[in-house]
Order: sequence, then C-alpha cells, then structure tokens
Amino acid sequence: MCGIVGYIGGRSAVPILMSGLKRLEYRGYDSAGVSVLKNGDIEQLKAKGKLSILSSILKDKPLRSRIGIGHTRWATHGAPSDENSHPHMDCKKEISLVHNGIIENYLTLRQELEEKGHKFLSETDTEVLVHLIEEYYEGNLEQAVSKALKRLEGSYAIGVICKKEPGKIVAARQDSPLVIGLGKNENFIASDIPAFLPFTRKVKHINDGEIVILKRNSVRIFDLDLNPVEREVTTVHWDASMAEKGGYKHFMLKEIFEQPRVVTDMLSGRLKEYSVEIEEMKLTDDDLRKINKVIIIACGTAFHASMVGKYFIEDFARIPVEIDVASEFRYRNPVVDENSLVVAVSQSGETADTLVSFKNAIAMGAKSIAVTNMVGSSITRETENMIFTRAGLEIGVAATKTFIAQLVAIFLLSLKLGVARGTIDKEKFREYHEALLRIPDQLSDVLKKAEQIRNIARKYYKCDDFLFLGRSLSYPIALEGALKLKEISYIHAEGYAAGEMKHGPIALIDNLVPTVVVLPRDSVYEKTLSNVKEVRARSGITIGITNKTDDPLDEYLDETIFVPDTSHQLSPILTTIPLQLLAYYIADKRNRDVDQPRNLAKSVTVE
Repeated sequence: MCGIVGYIGGRSAVPILMSGLKRLEYRGYDSAGVSVLKNGDIEQLKAKGKLSILSSILKDKPLRSRIGIGHTRWATHGAPSDENSHPHMDCKKEISLVHNGIIENYLTLRQELEEKGHKFLSETDTEVLVHLIEEYYEGNLEQAVSKALKRLEGSYAIGVICKKEPGKIVAARQDSPLVIGLGKNENFIASDIPAFLPFTRKVKHINDGEIVILKRNSVRIFDLDLNPVEREVTTVHWDASMAEKGGYKHFMLKEIFEQPRVVTDMLSGRLKEYSVEIEEMKLTDDDLRKINKVIIIACGTAFHASMVGKYFIEDFARIPVEIDVASEFRYRNPVVDENSLVVAVSQSGETADTLVSFKNAIAMGAKSIAVTNMVGSSITRETENMIFTRAGLEIGVAATKTFIAQLVAIFLLSLKLGVARGTIDKEKFREYHEALLRIPDQLSDVLKKAEQIRNIARKYYKCDDFLFLGRSLSYPIALEGALKLKEISYIHAEGYAAGEMKHGPIALIDNLVPTVVVLPRDSVYEKTLSNVKEVRARSGITIGITNKTDDPLDEYLDETIFVPDTSHQLSPILTTIPLQLLAYYIADKRNRDVDQPRNLAKSVTVE
C-alpha cells in the first residue's frame, strides 16, 4: 500500500512531486523518496519516516529537474528503512522505479537475477523489478518494461524513468490503482486523483494489463504487448480545496461534519414516488425479481455497513443474504449461480481482497453490483452496475462519511429490490422516502451534540478498555464504534452483540471499563436495556446512545447521548455519529495522529 506520483513537463518537478506525495500520504507514511533526471543522470533522495523528513532533506539538497517520480511507502516486504524506501535503481544507476503492490514470485526472480550478477541493496520485492527491466533493456524502455511485467506474478502499479531516455515516464498497472492526469504541456501519474488536482482535472484511467508512455506533450496507452489502446478523457469535479481541512483540526473531524451534505447528495435524484432510480445501475426489475440470494463482500468498515445491509435487504426484499469478509470469501468455495447477486462494497474500489472476490463471484455467473466512492476505480470496471456513494474525497484514514454513504447506498438498493419484488407497498415506500429526506437535518442535530460528546471523552479518555454493545441493526454499529476507537486511539475496544454479553464479555466489566450501548427505540430495546442493567449491577460505567426520550434512563446510564427519532431501519445512520465523535475526541485528547493512525492506510490494495 503505497502512493505513487510522477511528473513530466515544463515546471520544476520536485515541488509538484512533493505536493502530490503530501496528498497521498494517507496511503503510506513509513518512508518516502523522489527520483529525477538531471544533467543526464538520475538523482534521488529518500528517507525513512514521514514525508516531512524528506522535505527537510530536500531543503538542504535541492533537486532541480522537469521530470521525476516520487513515492510514499507502507511496508509489505522489508522493514521501514532508507534502503527499503522507494525509488529503487538498477545496478548501472540508469533506471529508477517506484512501485505499489506485491510481486509474489520475487524470491524466484531475485535468485535468478543474482545468479546473473545483479546486486541488491534492499529487502523489497520491488527492487527485483527494476533489475529485471535492466536485464531486458536494449534501448527501448517500454519494451523492457513489457518483457519484465510478463514475468511477474502479483500486483503492481509502477512509474519508471531511464537516463538514456530522458523525455519519458513509463507507467503500468495490474490490480493496483494508477491514474493519468493531463495538463497543458505537462502530464502526471498518481495512485489517486488528489495528487494532481491542483494542476489538472483531466484524467485518463489505466486498466489492468496496460502500459503508458508519458511525454511532455503526449500520453499513449498500450496493452502488455504494446498494441495501442484508445481511452477517453474524463473530467473530475473535485477541486483542490476539497483536500483541505476547512478550519477543522483534522480531516476526520471535517469529514464527520460533512455527513449531512453527503446524505443529501446520495439521495439527490434517486428517490421517486414509488421507485429508486440509480443511473449507473443497469439491472432491470425483471433481473432483480430472479435473484434468490444476495452475497455482500467487503472489508473493515465496509463490512460493518454490509452487516447492516443484510438486515435491510432481508427485511425489505425478503431475500436471504450472506455477508462475507472478502479475504475469507476468496479462499472458500461458495455456492453462487446466475440467480445470485454479489454486492461488493469498497470505498476506494481498489481493495485487493474485495476486488478479487468480486471477480471470482462474477466468473461463477453471479449478477453484480459495486458500491464505491470512486468513479473509474478498478471495481467499477468489473461490472455494469454501480452505486456511487457521492461522498467526495475522504482523507482521514478512518472511514466516517463513506460509511454513512454506504449505509444509504445499501438502503436504496434494498428499497429498489423490495419495489421490484413487490415486497414493499406504496405506503411503506412513502414512509421510508419521507424518513430518508429528514436524515440530513437530523444528522445536523446530532452534530450539535459534539461538545457534550467531547466532555464525555474528557472523562474517559484514560481508560484502557472499552466495550460496545448493540442488538439487531445496532450490533454492526457497535462493532464499527469499537473499530473507530481502536483505529485512531489505540485503545483496546471490543464490539459485541448485546445478547452475547453473558457468554464471556461480562467477565471484563468493572469500574474501569466503560460500556457504550447503542440503544435505539426498536423491538429489542427492552432486551438491550436489560443488558445495561447487568453492566450497572457490576459497577460498570455505561454510556448510552438512544432516541428513547420517554424512558427515565439516568438510573442505568452514566452518560446519555440523545439522537433524533426515526424509523428503526434508519437509526444506524444517526447512532453512528456519536460513536465517531467519541472516538475522535478520545484520540485527540490522547494526542494521537488522528488522520494517519499507525500501521494503517486508507486503501488496502495488497492482500
């Protein structure tokens, strides 16, 4: 999981590379480096640690060039170190390369190359590739890259420069993200669009198995055999300001407060009188009526959204739903046929396990839908059916607004299935329609509780363990609350189905372990409240999130956070926000790096 950026044009390359790497730092931040062509030679600087360390070095040792590549790393092979940092160079110091992905057969290739006399300076799989390109180089860089890539097993996105061909960058991808930015007399490559947004909104997407030659005034795309490929230019509608903090202390907090707008955008144009219209989804009502099983695959936060989605779909459409962690689905032998619908949920559209699992299910004949935030991402090129979550750029590594957008997306899909199958009548649809339209304002009301939640965080931020409990639709929200706290505060937190508390977790309860209970007004409210009472009976600290205002809860809860009332199916959208804020304020109080928590990256593009 790494960030790649490349530039060729008329401006000084290094400031552009560093600007791009700063915007990609969420993808990896244990080391960074840049490599440029200068006066007929390759010069590079790289360093272990965050990008600021490299910036300091460059102030003392400036590199001036109009072509270069840069990289910010999240280690997979080889510990973080100067030697393992990218870019990597060949033995002759003529070729420099940056890489995102995993080369699975690198040990075999390394042994072969060492037997031919190549000397390796790092422990990385990446260095194998630059030596392999050197082995095949006969004066044409793209031909050498093509031959080398055909030897690889695994995933890659690469940028390559060569001192003998100073007017070009060669790039390629397979199962790792890479996009092209098109400027006036300048061009860019990057792992993600924000890297070059300050300079251009014109984009060409690179597909798997393609090689790109970037020159100052041209971009040409080829397949792996170097046959030309045509690709249209698209325009992204983000601007650079979307990647700024907007006055908030952290991106994560800004993105939490953007959620009312996200839901408004999600619903815009999609809800009709008795239908859900999703322009990017091509499945017909007749297609949907034939489905007899839904399989949802996802990872991390997206998996928790999928768990909520199981309740939605089974309730609204009366279809059995399986949910699977993508890393498990890809290695089992699932029962999938042409009447199955596989739904892949991935914020980035590049999550490696989800992408492979999605491809596998499609190969088995399943109908398919991708729920993603990224137009043009890899997952969208595997299916004709998408639901774009319209959340905009999310910089914070811990997902917030994209989680809410995924909940809304799957809710809309559930309604669409229910209407197509006749399991939701017009009156019930109208109720949900009206409830959905109230959600943005209700989210704004929840966000007004931020100061109350901040005060709660101040009371309990020193606690080393938390429990999160919920039942039914609130169970996945409890899991998500625990995950958020773990991710950004490094506090040990566990989420449980409240009914499971007596099967083990109750042993952990004492006056030092806060229990956060998601307690909306629903059919299992009384059952969940009984679990709260059991915690209190054992001197546990209780923090409740509820929309039940007509029940005296002070006797059972040390802290009560009220959210607006809504249908119980939509309550997860509202009860999530206090959990996000609680995690944020606790992490901030503990002086954590909220936007870039240790060992994590925004998009998990390797297995």
